[in-house]
Amino acid sequence: MTRRIARPTDSPALVHREQDVDGRGGRTSVAPDAAPTEPFVVPRDELPCHVAIIMDGNRRWARARGEAEMDGHAAGVEAIREIIRHTVRRGIEVLSLYAFSRENWARSDEEVGGLFFLLEKVIRNETEELKAQGARVNILGRTEELPPETRESIRQALDATAGGTRLRLNIAFNYSGRTELVDAARRVAASGLQPDDIDERTISGLLYTADLPDPDMVIRTGGDQRLSNFLIWQSAYAEIYFSQTLWPDFGPAQLDEALVEYASRQRRYGK
Repeated sequence: MTRRIARPTDSPALVHREQDVDGRGGRTSVAPDAAPTEPFVVPRDELPCHVAIIMDGNRRWARARGEAEMDGHAAGVEAIREIIRHTVRRGIEVLSLYAFSRENWARSDEEVGGLFFLLEKVIRNETEELKAQGARVNILGRTEELPPETRESIRQALDATAGGTRLRLNIAFNYSGRTELVDAARRVAASGLQPDDIDERTISGLLYTADLPDPDMVIRTGGDQRLSNFLIWQSAYAEIYFSQTLWPDFGPAQLDEALVEYASRQRRYGK
């Protein structure tokens, strides 16, 4: 029997199960792009410092294969492992992954509970690998709204990887860009600052990402072209890259293609 999930009081209403919650019917999976035949030639100083990824397409990947949606999420976890390794290989310092949005509370108890279970399982199974990769894990989002067992698994992963120096790995879980701004505004109000004392630096210092550089590049897989409430303050000047590849099929070759595209762009910051 599916365990009833205790949702935040301001979480979205449940969606109808007969509705295609991806917003389309029957989109077929996009086959992974062929691996580049040319060697990777982008100089290190032309690579982004911070890459953020909206990992979209797990459920469509599973449906295209006649598999359960949770199988798609499990396949997405396998893709995460390879992307983390390749990110370290390329020398990228910060990687942020959008794993569970606060809007995802609108999904069924079965799927939400399955995602929590999958996160706990991944943390238990992958912590040693993350330590070996030199990754330091950070969670972006309202962790206090998560089930106690999920919070404990997160705490253990944060403690175990605290010494990582090669990669800052941010997992956005129970995250919403607007909620992040609400939380920052509440901190401003609680601080007693005067209006004239508040500027962009003040707000940035009160976000979940206060000690991190803004993302240089935001990648979204799965074909859709929107930010979906992900790092909306921090991504003001990020380069946006949209990939047709569904997340479980997005691997090192596809990441390299995105990095090559990034290096080809000129970032002017309004100048």
